[in-house]
Amino acid sequence: MKDWYDPASNSPVGCTTAVPISSGKYKECGILLCWRMAYRIVECAAKIALSNRYGMLDVTDYYTIEMNSTHKSTAGKLAAVLRGIPRVELAHTPTPLEYMPRLSAKYDGIELYVKRDDCTGLGFGGNKVRQIEFYLGDALDKGCDTVLSTGAVQSNYMRTIAAAASNLGLECHIQLEDRVDNQSTDYQNSGNRMLTGMFGAAIHHYADGEDEQGADGEINRIADELKQKGRKPYVIPLMPVKEPKGALGYMVAAQELIEQFAQQKFAPDLIVVGSGSGLTHAGLLFGLRLHGSSVAVLGVCVRRNKALQFSRIKSHCSNLSAMLKLSTLVKDEDIWTDDSALAPGYGQMSALVNRAIQMAATCEGLLLDPVYSGKTLACAIKLIEDGSLSRFRKIVVIHTGGAPAIFAYRNEMARIGQIDQSR
Repeated sequence: MKDWYDPASNSPVGCTTAVPISSGKYKECGILLCWRMAYRIVECAAKIALSNRYGMLDVTDYYTIEMNSTHKSTAGKLAAVLRGIPRVELAHTPTPLEYMPRLSAKYDGIELYVKRDDCTGLGFGGNKVRQIEFYLGDALDKGCDTVLSTGAVQSNYMRTIAAAASNLGLECHIQLEDRVDNQSTDYQNSGNRMLTGMFGAAIHHYADGEDEQGADGEINRIADELKQKGRKPYVIPLMPVKEPKGALGYMVAAQELIEQFAQQKFAPDLIVVGSGSGLTHAGLLFGLRLHGSSVAVLGVCVRRNKALQFSRIKSHCSNLSAMLKLSTLVKDEDIWTDDSALAPGYGQMSALVNRAIQMAATCEGLLLDPVYSGKTLACAIKLIEDGSLSRFRKIVVIHTGGAPAIFAYRNEMARIGQIDQSR
């Protein structure tokens, strides 16, 4: 039966796609057989024979049994890999996986889905909640009482760290960098910036928004000052490090997605995700490969060009392998980055992004931000419309949250002409 087994296949219920053997009666009869499905059906039938509790065996029974099997398999594998790594659970999970019917209807033959990681709960939610579970788990495990990090003025990450620190009773220091040339009152005071202050974080400033090393150096200097005052600080780094703990959150998300694909009985051809720090992108890709899924993952560049982002994701994946003591799971050909929606630069609006934000709002009632999730959908739409994604039929877009930033970009969105300020 091993001639029928394809370990690289990506089935909606965790079984393998049947491939006919090269000779023999099965080929002559033209029968395609999935041996795992046959095994499950026989197993279920045997149980029914012993107990009549389940009634007739139908397709729903089979999928229920297989879904439970998939859950046990993925959960067990991930638990073994992450054993001993501290974590504090903050996110509301699983987040929904939803079909987008009205947006899909605009593109013949395309099914678009959205993974609602804007619904992770804490402090307006978003992908960063999953990431900081492992950083703050480490901080608490080490007895730290203060958390520090650095990011842009409208950083979703800084807002989420401040919210988590408040939730856990930690002192919080946030350094805001001038990454975006935008001195408007909205950008400098509303949205994520306002919320970060509301959560009680002490705010520091760093003028150079393109100096990751300098920004990390300055936040570590602040941490040293706090240490001298008797605090126990924990710094969440900006630059790539040897232990990218934030990526572990999206290894967990990968398991969650695989289980949802089984539950909803479909196999995606492509997953599209924003790629900035790269921890969400790398963790998702690494987690999918860990569980044997070969689904393509497209990382949409939101801060740097695709060549630089490729190198960043490769480094994260290599560091994950070393940190978790695993063999190389992600190959170069698995890493796909695209910068079609990046211009005019990080945190800057464009007509392409504004159109995607408006389409999500009017077609599906979804709120996307101009920095990450808006650019992610904008890139997906652009590539669908120009035919670059013609080989993909079922596409999942990861909604990384960021809705508060919409208010910081009110003037920019109005200037491009998509929103009437007079309403």
